[in-house]
Amino acid sequence: MTEANIRLECLRPATSGWIQPTGEEVREALRLAGLTGGQAAKVLGLGAKGDRTVRRWIGEDSAIPYAAWAILCDFAGQGCIWKDG
Repeated sequence: MTEANIRLECLRPATSGWIQPTGEEVREALRLAGLTGGQAAKVLGLGAKGDRTVRRWIGEDSAIPYAAWAILCDFAGQGCIWKDG
């Protein structure tokens, strides 16, 4: 895995003590994935105003859903965090 400024608690399966990432951790995952907010919105299937949703996650105005976070982490080279082990 690529070294990242993301807490290990944010890289766990949802049922194994997962902690919600901060906006900075979302931003770091986007950086590692090489995605802009708009690109992330497209690959996550967020729809026409998805870039606004990504901005809200970064600004901590709303929480990123675990499924979206897990896919973003996979794009960021952090592996399939939804799997144990």
